[in-house]
Amino acid sequence: MEEEASGSESMFSISPMGQKLILEPGEVREGTIKVFTPADLEGKFMYRVEVAPYNVEGADYEADLSTQSARSQIVDWIKIEEPAGVLEANETKEIRYTITVPENAAGGGQYAAILVGSDEKNAMSGDGVNIKNIYQMASVIYARVNGETKRGGEISLNKIPGFITSSPMEVSVELTNDGNIHETAKIQLSVKNFLNGSVVYPGEGDDGVIEEVIMPETTRVAARDINEMPALGVFEVTQTVDYLGEHSSVTQLVVACPIWFMVMVGIVVALIIGGIVMAVKKHREKRVLV
Repeated sequence: MEEEASGSESMFSISPMGQKLILEPGEVREGTIKVFTPADLEGKFMYRVEVAPYNVEGADYEADLSTQSARSQIVDWIKIEEPAGVLEANETKEIRYTITVPENAAGGGQYAAILVGSDEKNAMSGDGVNIKNIYQMASVIYARVNGETKRGGEISLNKIPGFITSSPMEVSVELTNDGNIHETAKIQLSVKNFLNGSVVYPGEGDDGVIEEVIMPETTRVAARDINEMPALGVFEVTQTVDYLGEHSSVTQLVVACPIWFMVMVGIVVALIIGGIVMAVKKHREKRVLV
């Protein structure tokens, strides 16, 4: 199933969001992405297509679409067949591109983003094109050029909190990649009510599995928020990670207790203790009077 990304205010969508390719030096590869507009689009959507380098910064993988690096030389290999166009409402356009890999291309990962966005010149011209702001969506190309490649890395952390005071619950995994090609980690999560065994997450028809891409020579912290967690209860949470032949599984009892409930319990306990103290005090006073 192809993933799809929606543009600003549902003006347009693109599919797929990412493509993983294996390329050979000297190869010419053709590919496509789809751009489509919703049925309720007013006016027209005038778009442009360009190619940008794709890099990541930090463990949270903030996208860098401006820095040219040794891992983004593929930008110069990609040619867009029709870099601009216009779509009516409920219309789909297939954007074709060609990747021409040099004969002397080095083995390893190469990364680029095919950007689809509103055409700024026409959006601001007042000619009836209905675009309220300039917006871009990216379809990322994860390419591996065959040749001298290196693989290596590890699961550095598999973390589930033991106590939460509010939803969502955040679980995380830290993964390192010491190689020169991207790798994929498979992460599965399940949440059960500890008292009755009922499944909280994932929902029906979902296996709770996500896949995360780990870029070469980076460390990634892949976090997931679970919004389905009830505000109060005890839950058995299991997170398993499969990455580069390594398997990690962690099971943790998680206590969910909102702050308001703790405050309420604290007040009740304080009242009980105060009542006991007062009762003891009165009892002592009676003994003194006697």
